[in-house]
Amino acid sequence: MTHIVRTKQLTRAYRGKEVVSNVNLNIKQGEIYGMLGPNGAGKTTVMKMITNLVKPTAGEIEIFGERLTDTSFQLLARMGTIIERPIFYEKLTARENLELHCEYMGYHNKKSIDEAFELVNLKGIEKKAVKEFSLGMKQRLGIARAITTKPELLILDEPINGLDPIGIKELRDLFKMLCKHYGITILISSHILGEVELIADTIAVMNDGKLLQEVSMDHVAKQTAEYIEITTNESSKAAFVLEKHLHISNVRITDEGQIRIYDCPIPQSELMKVLVLQDVAIEAVHKKKGSLEDYFLSILNGGGIVA
Repeated sequence: MTHIVRTKQLTRAYRGKEVVSNVNLNIKQGEIYGMLGPNGAGKTTVMKMITNLVKPTAGEIEIFGERLTDTSFQLLARMGTIIERPIFYEKLTARENLELHCEYMGYHNKKSIDEAFELVNLKGIEKKAVKEFSLGMKQRLGIARAITTKPELLILDEPINGLDPIGIKELRDLFKMLCKHYGITILISSHILGEVELIADTIAVMNDGKLLQEVSMDHVAKQTAEYIEITTNESSKAAFVLEKHLHISNVRITDEGQIRIYDCPIPQSELMKVLVLQDVAIEAVHKKKGSLEDYFLSILNGGGIVA
């Protein structure tokens, strides 16, 4: 499969301190690639280097099979981007902002502006001044601007900031549709792990400027373990009973006080019977499968599924 973006030992330093260190990304054509990491992990800096807003201190960037240089204007014209928060001419209308964007991008299909407004659900208010837009509406307008020129690569830095749950679902469906029906490759960063889990084909986990892991979501699904989750106000007592009476040691107590039992060797009914006989008050029991959040936290904690 063709790679749309590849970085080789990509590094950026400020005042002698590396904020991105030797990052190797491999983004395939037609996929949604999610960048995950806490604030300060280096995600935005990587995106800025890919879009030529920041120059690498070391390393290379290859886009559409060509090395990115100071004069790679044709490569940049094939991208749509939102880096950090979108900026507009506030006194102009939404339509006027997109018309200006098309003008300086050399894109003259004005029908695409109407299509973009419809796709992001801003149809009917495109003649409204941007200064009257809410944060969520500006996010939608930023995405409309990014997709107006029909890019082959869409780079979105925290694109669902400021949106309510309905708006987040609408954009989630939009991103999947753009990828599937228009063949647009999407590089997206987000701190909302549950949303990335629903749309990404591949994820990159970053921390302290380093790429900790690049992995397919299919692999994550296979690696995330099934477990039994017990809700009780007596988590320490329950853990003691499980180890003493059932010899179960693969137990984790969460920050919320719930008990997670991984690779449980005995039936759930037997488990509950022993806990009840030992006077452990049980509020709820559920069989669950680990999430992307579990996987993400395990990587940040040094590998392996946390048990």
